[in-house]
Amino acid sequence: MTEKHIDEVSGVSTTGHEWDGIRELDNPMPRWWLWTFYATVVWAVAYTVAYPAWPLLTSATKGVLAYSSRGEVKRELAAARAAQEKYIAAIKAKSVKEIEADGSLRDFATAAGAATFRVNCVQCHASGAQGSPGFPNLNDDEWLWGGSADQIHKTITHGIRFADDPDTHTSEMPAFAEMLSAGQIGDVSAYVASLSGPVSDPAKVEPGSKVFAESCAACHGANAKGNRELGAPDLTDAIWLYGSGERAIAQQVRAPKNGVMPAWGARLGDVKVKELAVYVHSLGGGE
Repeated sequence: MTEKHIDEVSGVSTTGHEWDGIRELDNPMPRWWLWTFYATVVWAVAYTVAYPAWPLLTSATKGVLAYSSRGEVKRELAAARAAQEKYIAAIKAKSVKEIEADGSLRDFATAAGAATFRVNCVQCHASGAQGSPGFPNLNDDEWLWGGSADQIHKTITHGIRFADDPDTHTSEMPAFAEMLSAGQIGDVSAYVASLSGPVSDPAKVEPGSKVFAESCAACHGANAKGNRELGAPDLTDAIWLYGSGERAIAQQVRAPKNGVMPAWGARLGDVKVKELAVYVHSLGGGE
């Protein structure tokens, strides 16, 4: 039997290995470390017995506790749905104004409406509801068909110029290229542009006002403030759906764009439409 080598400095035996004159001391592991290690081994074995752990061909061991993370998620979702039921029932039974008058119900509807908006509305109105060319900004105070909670609810429910809904908002701006000369279109475009800013040729404004009175005032009003019954926009502010400036206005007069919004009532149901109406009204532009 080979005698163990004892380190001269520490008096501790070495492992018997030597590398370039360097020997490794054979110090025992601390007891606390060993017992901790043994405890982790026991814990690991117990864990694999209690919970799903060992992989099989098509599944895994179920564990004596039969725990399932998917089952836990299902239970949590079921509990969340149960908690929502009272709010959903209240929204179904109340009008939009009544929902807004109830603080907790309003908060629930606003959060739910925001989620519905992100799924169904951002494609046109953008993620911040700021709109894009041809699609209105829902944060400002300009509403073609009215910005009260009930009016917003009606618009979302029945849409705009949506052929499949008999109660949809319906109006169309005629193509004035078939009714007015190019000169008249230039004049009226200059007049309309002058209502909210400077124009290239002020001399066109006066004759343009006469063309407007004869051809446009019936829908937009003599003061050009618009008519919500017809969805005719206010032409005196700086909010333009299809572009501002004389050229854009002239293009709209010649061959107008008449946008279409789907009727969401049949697609989403009354509860989600009410939640959407409350959310849109909460953005700050509602009246």
